[in-house]
Amino acid sequence: MARGLTAAAAAAALCASATATATAATSRPATDRSLPSGSHFYVDLDSKAAHQAVTDLKAHDLVGAAAMSKLASWPIAQWFNGTAKPADTTAAMKRLQQKAALQHQTPVTVAYNVPGRDCSQYSAGGAATSQEYAAWVDALAKGIGSNRTVVVLEPDGLALSPTYCGGTAQQQSDRLAEIRAAAQRLEKESGPVVYLDAGHSGWQSTGTQAQLLIDGGIAHARGFFVNVSNYQTDADSIRYGTQIAKCVWYLGHTAGATADDCANQYWPAADADAWYASHVPAKAELPHFVVDSSRNGKGAWDAPAGTYSDAETWCNPPGRGLGTRPTADTRNALLDAYLWIKVPGESDGSCTRGTAGPVDPEYGIVDPVAGGWWPAQVHGLAANASPALTFNPHLIG
Repeated sequence: MARGLTAAAAAAALCASATATATAATSRPATDRSLPSGSHFYVDLDSKAAHQAVTDLKAHDLVGAAAMSKLASWPIAQWFNGTAKPADTTAAMKRLQQKAALQHQTPVTVAYNVPGRDCSQYSAGGAATSQEYAAWVDALAKGIGSNRTVVVLEPDGLALSPTYCGGTAQQQSDRLAEIRAAAQRLEKESGPVVYLDAGHSGWQSTGTQAQLLIDGGIAHARGFFVNVSNYQTDADSIRYGTQIAKCVWYLGHTAGATADDCANQYWPAADADAWYASHVPAKAELPHFVVDSSRNGKGAWDAPAGTYSDAETWCNPPGRGLGTRPTADTRNALLDAYLWIKVPGESDGSCTRGTAGPVDPEYGIVDPVAGGWWPAQVHGLAANASPALTFNPHLIG
């Protein structure tokens, strides 16, 4: 426990040092679009978890403080959500690059500002127009430049695109064009390692998602991401991601092929495996993917049968835990990394589960707004972590 408290204090000191000397650091340019297995991802020494550790310590909660200092030692994605002007966005990204270079780490970033994001639900917002969005992406790209940086481009941007939430054909066309153009702009810089949205294994069928990726510009990206802000297991996510990668290849190399042709995650596993074995060469060059394992340690939540008209299983489900620690050493040829993309402890929104609300019946309170910090939740995620939460041995890369 003493080690936990020391770690929190050390993190605060290192943060101050990083702020003072970051401008003297030189960044490491990316030589390709890959993520080497030895990559160490950026750890924010001034994170919400680090601050929670201090709060817990002041409240004499030594167990909580130790858990939060452990959590704070692990890399978590930095979200860029369009709240700053383009010039300020570029400056903010450059500051992140300086900090990451000082710590010899690779930043993981999220670009989350596409017009009409989240189907106007809990995380609604985004740029007002396609032109405004393009200018923002350009600013983001300029801030990255030649620095190797993971870019998780628009969570829900494809899986929850307008077609799937009552939008028009024109809105769908605009969305695909916006994300495709964003991938193309980022591709012009040598640093970004870009992944596009592929939802999660309990959602769009493999073929549907593969076609969305093709239409959304995966040819201009390293690959795609699965399970962002969701809770599906690593095994299900990897199986789904592998199917999508193979289906993307099949659709791009087979005349007359349609999305419905591909075996999907709802087929019997043996039948799906046999289909891909007979339709996709073993040596085919496939897109790669990353998995968000930030909150999937206990898998998805099964709501009590018949309790809610809409259980919102994706929205602050109870009893969840942190999952596989972030790493690029996956021992899987297609899986580039496990990442913590959704920030553990940030609410999914004020869930009502089909009730009149405003109280979330699973907690008996009004949940914090989307992105709001929730101390009780983050402590629960840490306590339920699978594997059990430890300190990051590579805190400084």
